[in-house]
Amino acid sequence: MRKKLYWLIGLALALFNITACDKDLENDNDIQENFETLWSIIDQRYCFFPYKQDSIMDWDKVYTLYLVKSLQCKTTEELFYVFGDMLNELKDGHVNLISKFDVSRYDLQGNRPDNFVSNTIKSDNYLGKDYRKAGGLLYKILPQDSIGYIYYSSFSNSISEAYINNVLQHMKKCKGLIIDVRDNGGGMVTNVDLLASHFNDSKRLVGYYQRKTGPAHDALSKPQEIYLSAGSGVTFTDKPIAVLTNRNVFSAANQFVEVMKALPNVTIIGDKTGGGTGMPTSDELPCGWMIRYSSAIYLDKDMNCTEWGIEPDIEVSLDMQKACLENIDTIIEAAREDILKKAKD
Repeated sequence: MRKKLYWLIGLALALFNITACDKDLENDNDIQENFETLWSIIDQRYCFFPYKQDSIMDWDKVYTLYLVKSLQCKTTEELFYVFGDMLNELKDGHVNLISKFDVSRYDLQGNRPDNFVSNTIKSDNYLGKDYRKAGGLLYKILPQDSIGYIYYSSFSNSISEAYINNVLQHMKKCKGLIIDVRDNGGGMVTNVDLLASHFNDSKRLVGYYQRKTGPAHDALSKPQEIYLSAGSGVTFTDKPIAVLTNRNVFSAANQFVEVMKALPNVTIIGDKTGGGTGMPTSDELPCGWMIRYSSAIYLDKDMNCTEWGIEPDIEVSLDMQKACLENIDTIIEAAREDILKKAKD
């Protein structure tokens, strides 16, 4: 299982701070009660049904199929995995069933390549051993062409105005900036605006959101505007910026890419992001298991749902032979080339 899916598992456990004990399911009535509760929570509160009606199984058909499978279970653990399979019909990385012995999860990345080798960016060609660190931000000015490089591995890692100000002050004279969020599985949504605002020079529409308003599948609010404020402190708004992405960019990191793509001096380079944009919330089943699910939807500035990921402006794949044998990251190199071209224009 992909490492970023395990990150999602850890996030789920942290969010819910599980203290309830799993309870034995002794008979068919116990099984059916928990099944009905789980199915109904999703049926009435899950937000993406209108957007996924052509790509997932009809939820009423899910009921018929998985009730039979559930009633055939002989053990509590067997039932847990049947419930997990049922939830995976939603194809949503923010939908998890959480017990004291496991967490169900859906593999958003599938068989797509990683397009990232951590040892390559840590080589002397890029961060090397003399990089700087400000909270969760690793950064360095690449000496070959005076382009700034920032790697942010998780939006759960601490950043602050002071950290960002110091990073950008150090890079003020750079020709451009690379922000690498590949393999970033998400984290704190508050860190998205905090970081992105330093690359924005005016109040700007960057997207929309919708929330559930009732039990019907299509009971959603009208899209509500999301604005990004102009940055305070040290900003970087008048030079080209490249944001590097791959299929392991999820959740808050996916939202960061969405916001940055709305800025005029930003180019998204690499592979399509992993998606997973529904704002998660949670409920508890009678047996003590927690169910986590998407309850609000994020759309980009053109009102496209970003649940399935965001396409790059420039699609580039990582040359694994160069990465592993020569410590050359072809996605970083494409970003450098793009920045240098724009810096000359």
